[in-house]
Amino acid sequence: MTDDALLPPIPEFDPKATRRAVRRGVARTAITVLAALLVLVLAATAGSGMIQRRGDREQRMTDVLGTAFKIYNPSYDIQIRNWGDTTPLSMSFTVTARPMRAVGGFVEGFGGAEHVVTQDFFGRVGRLPLGASAGTTLSLALMNVGTGNQPKEDSRKVLARLPAGLNALAVVEFATPLTIDELVAFTGRYKSHADKVVFERRPGSIPITWGGTTTWDRGPLPREGEKPITSDLANFRSWVGILEDYDDDNLHDFDLSLARLRKAANDGLAYAYVDSLVTIGELRKIIEDPLVRTVRVADVAYDLERP
Repeated sequence: MTDDALLPPIPEFDPKATRRAVRRGVARTAITVLAALLVLVLAATAGSGMIQRRGDREQRMTDVLGTAFKIYNPSYDIQIRNWGDTTPLSMSFTVTARPMRAVGGFVEGFGGAEHVVTQDFFGRVGRLPLGASAGTTLSLALMNVGTGNQPKEDSRKVLARLPAGLNALAVVEFATPLTIDELVAFTGRYKSHADKVVFERRPGSIPITWGGTTTWDRGPLPREGEKPITSDLANFRSWVGILEDYDDDNLHDFDLSLARLRKAANDGLAYAYVDSLVTIGELRKIIEDPLVRTVRVADVAYDLERP
């Protein structure tokens, strides 16, 4: 008996069975490849997220960029929301921004409009919303600090046309900058409230302004008996102290620089302040103080509860 006789008979060629077998093979190969790709994508996503969130990078992003965004927009009340959203190529956080108004005035939207601030895989900040282009009345008043625009005689005329009982949002500019202790004494004398303090004179541009909801979110609370203005300066200096030289590129996107921030924090001088709870009658007294260069009214709102 030959070897050929021992072999089983070769079945007849079945085209349909062959096609089914080929399709099953292709399907199994495709499923295997897709599964491998899915595992790679998940691993890359998880790995990218872990790389981006390594150490305190996630917290530092909101500390640095979130606070820089607040300084970039001093005419808004800004709160950080939903920080640390991560994709394979970026991290981001959401902020709510609501224009500052005179207390008692109408503010559209209780929480404010939402905006997203993004930092890419390499640590560079993305395109930013708002800023000087927002053009609010308060931002324009702050940009006029140091310009000499709207001197006292012009501001007196504005104040004279308004009822004394109107609540106002105003920028009080000093003839020469005050130390924080002098600012505390000044606001105490007029029972004024410095919501935000302007720490530099930068005519025609948004100056470095800090205070109220603009403070570093993780900064220390005021100590017992400490004036809020004093703690604001301490928080400002504490925040500037965490900045590194490599932050400068991102800070430029917020119209800031390390050199300006460090000088402003070191000097600690108040060139002006923002008050959202002052009345027109009180501003008429404040503008006559020889320490004051001028007063700029950015908004008014009548308080219905005031007699």
